[in-house]
Amino acid sequence: MTSVEAATRRVFLAAGAAVAVPLKANDASAQKPAAIERPRLLEGKVAVIYGAAGAIGSVVSRAFARDGAHVELAGRTLEKVQALAAEISAAGGSAGFAKVDALNRDSVEKHLEAIVAARGHLDVTFNLISVPGMQGQSLATMAPDSFAEPIDYGVRTHFLTATAAARHMAKRHAGVVLALTAQVARKPYVGSGGFGVACAAIEGLCRQLAVDLGGDGIRVVALRSSGSPDAPGVSAVIAEHARLAGVSRELFETRIAEKTMLRRMPRMAEIASAAVLVASDRASAITAAVMNITCGEIAD
Repeated sequence: MTSVEAATRRVFLAAGAAVAVPLKANDASAQKPAAIERPRLLEGKVAVIYGAAGAIGSVVSRAFARDGAHVELAGRTLEKVQALAAEISAAGGSAGFAKVDALNRDSVEKHLEAIVAARGHLDVTFNLISVPGMQGQSLATMAPDSFAEPIDYGVRTHFLTATAAARHMAKRHAGVVLALTAQVARKPYVGSGGFGVACAAIEGLCRQLAVDLGGDGIRVVALRSSGSPDAPGVSAVIAEHARLAGVSRELFETRIAEKTMLRRMPRMAEIASAAVLVASDRASAITAAVMNITCGEIAD
């Protein structure tokens, strides 16, 4: 063994011995590993959530606040968003609230101007407005207005909220626009009426927004769910389809679940967790995409 090899070995052994020295009895604190605190992914961000007091909107709002975002809760019923803001604040989060008509351009723009004036910037906008529309009929039997209602409503509100937010985000060359769609955007179901077409149109709008706004540093992502059975609106739709099929609601939900790879449907909390991730800087390279949160009902 050369002198260099011997010296190297001595250093290695000495280092190992140093690691193996037992702790002193009175050094109890060193025996306990320090608790690793999970970083809050949305720390310091300002997020506007439309339809915040709805079933999925309230779950997302709480999740954003827990991960450090200041959430601005927008809805048509002031009392509901006010109550949610109070709940979030009581839990240690930061929230504001306002009555906003997300189908009215002036209402949307004035609300965002007030937020930017008060908070200094806008980082995330998430439109969770419920899309109305008749389901359970074949398109061949539907009236034109019934078919067109969810398409016009859904595309219009997403266009108004996204573009208004983008004009503020572009000034800082950063921002995230989120939308929520359903699996029927890609996998049609019998009797889904204009809803599936509306979801496909919203996803198409997101892709166009992404290419138009990408140069301004703005990301646009749609989250596609297969429907959360713990959401009252989804539960009601499942019940209606079950009635038309002549089976129980539970059996119809089981049939849907069996079509997924995980043999279940995503819960609202799972949708919210995915939204937190996509809205964060951890997803900084993701845009013009549809996040698959269908529990494997659809394979990308």
